[in-house]
Amino acid sequence: MTTELSHKKNQVKIAESFGSASKSYDVSARLQRYSGKHLMPWLPNRNDLCVLDLGSGTGFFTDLLASSYNQVIGLDFSKQMLKFAKQSRHKDIMWLEADAHQIPLKDESIDFIYSNLVIQWCEPLDVAIKEMLRVLKPGGLIIFTTLVDGTLRELKSSWRQVDDDQHVIDFKSEQQLDKYFNTESSSVLEHKCQDIVLEYQNVIHLARELKGLGANHLPNKKNRGLSGKDKWFAMTEHYQDFLEPNGIYPATYRLYSGLVVKLNN
Repeated sequence: MTTELSHKKNQVKIAESFGSASKSYDVSARLQRYSGKHLMPWLPNRNDLCVLDLGSGTGFFTDLLASSYNQVIGLDFSKQMLKFAKQSRHKDIMWLEADAHQIPLKDESIDFIYSNLVIQWCEPLDVAIKEMLRVLKPGGLIIFTTLVDGTLRELKSSWRQVDDDQHVIDFKSEQQLDKYFNTESSSVLEHKCQDIVLEYQNVIHLARELKGLGANHLPNKKNRGLSGKDKWFAMTEHYQDFLEPNGIYPATYRLYSGLVVKLNN
């Protein structure tokens, strides 16, 4: 199978995974709400701008952007997410069904790109970044959040003691992201990295939230069937090593927030 064909098949599966979560997504998206609002201080203080919300999902933040900027485009590769957004959000938003690796917009047509917890799904990431920079005007900004290595470390550790299969996606490191965005064409102006710990009633609650977010597609998973009951039980036993004194199950999300400028080459 060619790399391009493999990429397309993987993107279709991810789109289907997120699409099936379109109605539950806004209920499950505690982390997305926090991280999206975390970017607000970096937004340009001008309303005459053309904005691209890359990976707009249900359009929650696209809608907020539309209240501040003249032209807002929401791009997502999930038909179901876009259908939900069109029915629920501001009527003047332009919606595009597309892949971040092939953005159907003209060169240097966008003033800034907003992207909230999306690029961890973009593989290969360097191709997606080149596309973002292509559509950005010189001096334009990429304002984004993503998850980096250290995310869901409790879940990874618990599964690691059960088998060697993939149960959580491999996240890029903070250093890798710096390398991807500091290029001849772009520079990281500012970035922050922090651990966000969300609390769950039990491991099933965590698994349901990840599924509700559509974040349950694992391209490198060996065993495509459901994990057996015995394995699941063993994993949950190991997860209790992380249990908080009040009986709550924690899950760590390592959040990277970045402000990137396209250089005037």
